[in-house]
Amino acid sequence: MANIKSQKKRVITNEKSRQRNVAVRSQLKTSLKKAQAAIDSKNAEEINAVLPSTLGDIDKAAKKGILHKSNASRKKSGLQIQANKALNS
Repeated sequence: MANIKSQKKRVITNEKSRQRNVAVRSQLKTSLKKAQAAIDSKNAEEINAVLPSTLGDIDKAAKKGILHKSNASRKKSGLQIQANKALNS
């Protein structure tokens, strides 16, 4: 443990941030799995219900710095392409 007062505060702050990031990352993974399952089932109603919330979760993660904005954009684009293929086939 650090001896400097400001560093002790940073340790506490960093731990809070880490826990928040873990929670957001976990929610994002769950959301992505649900979206992928909906796309695999090729059920239009399910895709239309799950996809918007998943895209929102990706945006939130990017806004909070959990994902890089390019990574978030790539994930969103890939999901939308997969969804369109599933809906049009």
